[in-house]
Amino acid sequence: MTKPARAQQAAEKTFHAASLREGLPFPLGATWDGLGVNFALFSANASMVELCLFDELGRETERIALPEYTDEIWHGYLPDVRPGQLYGYRVHGPYEPEAGHRFNPNKLLLDPYAKQIIGELIWHDALFGYTIGHPDGDLSFDDRDSAPYMPKSRVIDPAFTWGNHYWPGIPWDRSVIYETHVRGYTMLHPQVPEKLRGTFAGLAHQPVVDYIKSLGVTSVELMPIHAFIDDKHLLDAGLRNYWGYNTIGFFAPHPRYMAAPTVAEFKEMVAHFHEAGLEVILDVVYNHTAEGNHLGPTLSLRGIDNATYYRLADDRRTYINDTGTGNTLDLSHSRVLQMVMDSLRYWATEMRVDGFRFDLATILGRESHGFDQGGGFLDACRQDPVLGRVKLIAEPWDIGPGGYQAGKFSPGWAEWNDRFRDATRAFWRGDEGRLPEFATRLTGSADLFDQRGRRPYASINFVTAHDGFTLHDLVSYDHKHNEANRENNRDGTDNNLNWNHGEEGYTDDPDILALRQRQMRNLLASVLLAQGTPMLLAGDEFARTQGGNNNAYCQDNNVTWLDWLGATQQRDLTDFVRRLTRLRRDYPLLRRSRFLRGIVDEESGIREVTWLTQDGRELSEEQWHDPHQRCLMMLLDGRAKPTGLKRPGVDNTLLLLINGHFEDVPFVLPAIPGKMEWRLLVSTAPDANVQAIESGSITLCARSLALYRARPIKSR
Repeated sequence: MTKPARAQQAAEKTFHAASLREGLPFPLGATWDGLGVNFALFSANASMVELCLFDELGRETERIALPEYTDEIWHGYLPDVRPGQLYGYRVHGPYEPEAGHRFNPNKLLLDPYAKQIIGELIWHDALFGYTIGHPDGDLSFDDRDSAPYMPKSRVIDPAFTWGNHYWPGIPWDRSVIYETHVRGYTMLHPQVPEKLRGTFAGLAHQPVVDYIKSLGVTSVELMPIHAFIDDKHLLDAGLRNYWGYNTIGFFAPHPRYMAAPTVAEFKEMVAHFHEAGLEVILDVVYNHTAEGNHLGPTLSLRGIDNATYYRLADDRRTYINDTGTGNTLDLSHSRVLQMVMDSLRYWATEMRVDGFRFDLATILGRESHGFDQGGGFLDACRQDPVLGRVKLIAEPWDIGPGGYQAGKFSPGWAEWNDRFRDATRAFWRGDEGRLPEFATRLTGSADLFDQRGRRPYASINFVTAHDGFTLHDLVSYDHKHNEANRENNRDGTDNNLNWNHGEEGYTDDPDILALRQRQMRNLLASVLLAQGTPMLLAGDEFARTQGGNNNAYCQDNNVTWLDWLGATQQRDLTDFVRRLTRLRRDYPLLRRSRFLRGIVDEESGIREVTWLTQDGRELSEEQWHDPHQRCLMMLLDGRAKPTGLKRPGVDNTLLLLINGHFEDVPFVLPAIPGKMEWRLLVSTAPDANVQAIESGSITLCARSLALYRARPIKSR
């Protein structure tokens, strides 16, 4: 390099530092105001914070000490910095793992509030705050620079023209959730341009949006889209973190899901979905980060203020691990809670999403004494004017003590109902003694949710989700087949309540195939005809398979990508789903906002739900507890009061027939007052009889269900 060139480079490296101002401690993160950028970073225990600027090639061009420290926030303002600037932090302080401090200024750190993250993490020993292989382990200190191997934070311009934006605002009682994965949904989609596949832009492609809309679902729940990293052991095995439950940036969309260089791509996707009347719900992971346990890398929070951001064990060197991932965020600290709340508000306002599903949500409600309905995070959500208008869904368990909290979240929350999943799977598999609980789940799980004014829609009803078998595999395999995960098939649950119906996996036996088809319809119908909020797993509507893998978290390939060509072979099943969602929309009795109690109303003399045997009589207590009882009818009286007002209902009366027996069973339909007849709406049996029936009996196919409605007899 010539002397003039060196002089010019030196001048450029001091350019920004010369214009440095004090800046403000709020808002946190890197905020462009049209003239420059304010940088603000919280750290209670740091002794100095250096802002590092990088060029587009990832070369560090300048290192600037933030000049001010206000209320434990380090801050400074650079009037000459613009959107697109890459940056990171180096944080100075004590390196005392036994005291919980792991500061190491040799490690470049991502801004927790970064709105965009550029580049992939390159696994290298320099990423660790300690020296890998040193006899003192994590008590040693590593002085190598990690910047060449780190992704970088990027300053963004938040401007976006939403135009005449429309908020769908789907009421809970009309919601049908569709869980999917941004990348896997479009990677094989023939109508999506190849360069857009696997991205937000691909998901927003009009044929994709039109198809989702056609299913009759209302809300698309995306698996984690916050920036995350691939675990080293997965990359070493030729795999990747596909699901994304390994967050490293709570404000930034994952780089792999972006076809364009700006975050506006995500906003465009939301706008397209909203225009179609579809909500967008994000699956979010605020319980832990990708930094792992005490032997993990130093990428962000660990190097910024480890003792504050994480819940540490009594020895302060190790972490409380209620997540099973090595660390747990400490939401009992006000600044950590603020970070999570700021993230939620950012996605709800700036990015305009409609709701959140919280991974391992029990952790978010943990205080020092354990889970608490009135915990800081849960209370903060309840009173927040922004979050009060979006959907909040809890996964109500973790692996910590007292971690299972289904039904224990406060009013305003909905919860994944795994008891609905298990009861429904077990009943249709033919397990004995499952009828009473199955009936409870069909009517909204009042035993879990009928308290404190909560409504049936607080129960998120599902039989399949990303974690576990797909619907096709649930009825096609007796055993999990996770060999491709390279863990000797030890991973994934063994408690699947599944059944292959006579042959493991692929078969060309027509009888087995017919039974599997009927069972898939039974499971889908149970979800969509039950009280509560139904959730479908994307691809189940056309019998997507993962080859028996029930833990495909690391399979970013054809195992998890939706096979759209194969979908054409299951059009009948897809149309069946459309029919069910249409029935749910058209018949309010299937989505009541009040729990069904089966009690006669004293004023009207009407009972909103009556349980009948296959011979048309009310089930006795003895029959309810008969382990061999697998048949029943559920009569929903449309005259029952739908609300607390003294106003009779005007809905159709419905009759659901369920035959969980392995043989065909005759059912005697109850008589209807007046000149009325029963008309079949839907059946899971092949070639179901669609004629109207005034009285008498019908034979219901083995392992099937049928829904009828009462209607006036038409003159013939």
